[in-house]
Amino acid sequence: MKINFINNINQISPDHWQKLNSSSCPFLDYDFFNALEESQCVDNKQGWQPHHLVSTTNDDVMAIMPMYLKSHSWGEYVFDWDWAEAFKRYNLDYYPKLVATIPFTPVTSDKLLSSTNQVSDFFTPLVEHCLEEDINSWHILYCEEVTTELPADVYQRNTVQFNWFNRDYKNFDDFINTFTSRKRKNTRKERLSIIEQSIDIRLLKKNEITSKDLDFFYLTYQLTYLKRGHQPHLNIEFFKQIISKKSDNVLLVIASHEQEDIACALFFYDDYQLYGRYWGCTKQVNNLHFELCYYQGIEFCLKHNLQMFNPGTQGEHKIQRGFEPVLTYSYHWIKHPAFKEIIKNFCQQERAHMLTYQAQCQQMLPFRK
Repeated sequence: MKINFINNINQISPDHWQKLNSSSCPFLDYDFFNALEESQCVDNKQGWQPHHLVSTTNDDVMAIMPMYLKSHSWGEYVFDWDWAEAFKRYNLDYYPKLVATIPFTPVTSDKLLSSTNQVSDFFTPLVEHCLEEDINSWHILYCEEVTTELPADVYQRNTVQFNWFNRDYKNFDDFINTFTSRKRKNTRKERLSIIEQSIDIRLLKKNEITSKDLDFFYLTYQLTYLKRGHQPHLNIEFFKQIISKKSDNVLLVIASHEQEDIACALFFYDDYQLYGRYWGCTKQVNNLHFELCYYQGIEFCLKHNLQMFNPGTQGEHKIQRGFEPVLTYSYHWIKHPAFKEIIKNFCQQERAHMLTYQAQCQQMLPFRK
């Protein structure tokens, strides 16, 4: 087995990539990563230098792990800012670090494209590469749980996300009929308020999304970041490429009032799952965020027989709307010996906290006992 690291996805054949990609997840498609690089949303200037792992045997590509050399921790959603700050206090470099992830997309999925290898098979080669190239750490984010015993210096981290699961519900009423009376009444009241405020909602798929619709979406996408004092991670060119090449996987939900578009939410989907990604609005309307980002998504899943709905990270307000707490997994290696034990202890304590938090969230779900 020979391992190389390449700095541009164009050095990988789309045929090789797709042959190894057994997942239907739209974010693992070659076109998604290619759009990120072609639009320059990920490149060295943005602190996201592509550094993809390619494993070959007898010149046949056997495995690909999309990876990036990072000079910061933005856009990852497994937060290690405190680690970086601790290194800084001791005048040590935390960056560059090597990260296996889908940029700006905290979705659990295969992070290794292979029919013969497991993620854990590459723990040791990644350590060797970091030591050879003076890279200070590696991180594999939002991957499936590694069930084999971990090396002593590879640490597991967990976070909690809130996902909706289709329990063979016939329709939305069938779903909320599993709620307690008070929670069911509250959900119906939220949805009724959208009608009472004369909000119209349209769902657009495939070639139904016009350039005008996309421009409005991007305006609201930018506003969401600017309200928080940040610049958006993705540019309009990226979204144009995605709408062009991945239209079969894109859903755009737009809300309007008196024929004026005022809010929208962008989703991706495959044959199994819906993924809520971006939301924005030009006018504040009571309960509209819940309707566009959650209730419309649930109804879409029910209509198209999708089994899961991942609406994005964080947000305890999702619990009372029927989104269940699930653990996510990531794996980490730190080069500096003085920090290994400290970070190991941190990860163990964090895991205990996350397990407790997950159990507490389970008790807050709206379902009848």
